[in-house]
Amino acid sequence: RCVLKELESLGKALYGAKLIAQRFQVRNCSHHKDPVSGSACLLSMIEEGNPHHFFIATQDQDLANKVKKKAGIPLLFIIQNTMVLDKPSPKSLAFVQKLQTNQLVPEYQKQSIVQLKEKEGLAKQEGEKRRKRKRAGGPNPLSCLKKKKKKAQEGQEPSAEKKKRRKRKRNR
Repeated sequence: RCVLKELESLGKALYGAKLIAQRFQVRNCSHHKDPVSGSACLLSMIEEGNPHHFFIATQDQDLANKVKKKAGIPLLFIIQNTMVLDKPSPKSLAFVQKLQTNQLVPEYQKQSIVQLKEKEGLAKQEGEKRRKRKRAGGPNPLSCLKKKKKKAQEGQEPSAEKKKRRKRKRNR
């Protein structure tokens, strides 16, 4: 709502932008009685870790830089009539890396798991792991000649020999 109020106050110069903004779903913000600037409103909506999973679409570089300082907020912008999703910010990448390392099993727990497996006899021994050897195969069937079929009657063989093959003449 604050963005729409700001676009109305800027007048006819941004009337097209106002029409485009009205097409989208209007989210209620905490300051609907006393509207603030559009960028301040957007930043306040994503303040608590972006619980509604908003994307921020802006051409304002100042707002884009502020959004990049927060983790987990996708940033969209327009280049020559094409919407572009910006690559994740270093803050977002660091946040994801931190989450992944916290989800992994701590080192002391891994050691205790290995000890318990050895105690119960469930641990895999290195001698058990053997690679299967490849067995020698035959020749490639596509590269072999087909076998000639034997005919049931021997009387037909001479007739096959009588047929002459025509030789093609080359025109030069």
